[in-house]
Amino acid sequence: MHRRDVAVAWTFVFGLWLSMGFVALATWNLAPNGAARGALLFAGTVVLVFNTAAILAMLRHYREDRDFMYGLDIKFLDEARARKGK
Repeated sequence: MHRRDVAVAWTFVFGLWLSMGFVALATWNLAPNGAARGALLFAGTVVLVFNTAAILAMLRHYREDRDFMYGLDIKFLDEARARKGK
């Protein structure tokens, strides 16, 4: 479960960076001047950096509390299977 969650988080980060790059390229000519383009690129970079940092912090937290968080999931999944089997 932990590996899958980490893979999904990294896939999201990769997709976010790709989509922001695509939006920057697709809207480049819509900006009225170089200053506006610079401001938009700066704002987009800030969004990417903060979102990436937040996901890295989340993954670090998952790693620290992995046994507790996923242990509860496994416990409840086992209980649900046991109830279905009765």
